[in-house]
Amino acid sequence: MTTRPPAAQAIKQLKRSDLVAQEVKRLITQKNLSPGDRLPREGELQEQFQVSKGTIREALKSLEVQGLVTISTGPSGGGTIVEVPLERTLQFMQNYLFFQEVTIDDIYTVRQMLEPELAAGAVPHLTEADFEALEHSISCCDPTQSREDLVTQRREDVNFHDILAAANPNPFLRFSCELINEMIRQLIVFGNRTPQAEHRRFGEANAQFHRDIVQAARARDAEAVRALMAQHMRDAASSVKRMKGRLQGRLILDADALRRPRAAPKAASAPARRTRKPAADTGGAA
Repeated sequence: MTTRPPAAQAIKQLKRSDLVAQEVKRLITQKNLSPGDRLPREGELQEQFQVSKGTIREALKSLEVQGLVTISTGPSGGGTIVEVPLERTLQFMQNYLFFQEVTIDDIYTVRQMLEPELAAGAVPHLTEADFEALEHSISCCDPTQSREDLVTQRREDVNFHDILAAANPNPFLRFSCELINEMIRQLIVFGNRTPQAEHRRFGEANAQFHRDIVQAARARDAEAVRALMAQHMRDAASSVKRMKGRLQGRLILDADALRRPRAAPKAASAPARRTRKPAADTGGAA
């Protein structure tokens, strides 16, 4: 008769460097350190945690891989706190979802739940600079005004939503929507056979929704913004399906290969984003 091992034995023991990495995270919290602040030197961390230099370096390397610190070498080297970039978070999310059957319908189902609340919550906090950024975004994504190519126009559609996200004070809701926006920007493509006229109709519809949302937001009518955004999300999901939008195969593990820098919007408050541009397909969706 076989017996199960004790629960304590069944739990995987963390390496010493992993335990030190956890303690460094706790140290960051206790000292209320922010991006740009430096961690104690390696020698100080060695003395504090009573471990070898190799263990400290392995712990710092783990935190660097997680995107929490950058490491510099030399006499004044060590770890510096950094803010985890959205792209790094997306890569971790893609790793998690790699073996899941994620569809565009899944993404837009969640988006339809979150975006109306995000936009409505942003309304009281939008500044004149935010409105200028939103209007600039509309001019860039509207096919009747913009001279940009269709790929750039579709991605500018998503930037509009990022500007609203930046104004929402709920950090978890903001993060969730920005993450979805980044997935849409990077991973949704349309085949080359999608007629340009269809893209143009899609862009014109998006631009009109965005104008209506900005008008309601300027009137500080959060309920109208919520209703308009809900309608916009339903229309976008329907349009993407009609245009046979798809994810690029399975979710790509290393999206860095697709990253192309994009100039920041003119308005100061518009968040700068980096975009990916697939070689063969038209990418991005509102």
